[in-house]
Amino acid sequence: MSTTIEAPRARRALPPLMTLTDTAADRLRALYAKGEHGKLLRIAVKTTGCSGLSYDLSWTDEPAASDEVIKDKDVTVLIDRKATLFLIGTVMDYEVKAMTAGFTFTNPNEKGRCGCGESFHV
Repeated sequence: MSTTIEAPRARRALPPLMTLTDTAADRLRALYAKGEHGKLLRIAVKTTGCSGLSYDLSWTDEPAASDEVIKDKDVTVLIDRKATLFLIGTVMDYEVKAMTAGFTFTNPNEKGRCGCGESFHV
């Protein structure tokens, strides 16, 4: 009788929870240095909109026990732990257009967005 022992399969590395573009990091540095000095940006996902989920950005004085702390390009961002499964691999950018400016998210987990672009589903 022979037994075969298989070596454990190598695990594939997970992508980072979130990364920042240089533009997003520069904008956050400017916000942290001026109007939001001493605060941190917290990113969460809330249930709302036509497609079901939307990004929720808020300022906080310090990380909560339920926050994941992300450091990228020497900038710290907090992610609400309940949002982590929705955000794995997301890239946060800052865009300035003719009539608007704001943070945008390229999220590989999104399966679709509503027509106005305010909400998404996974």
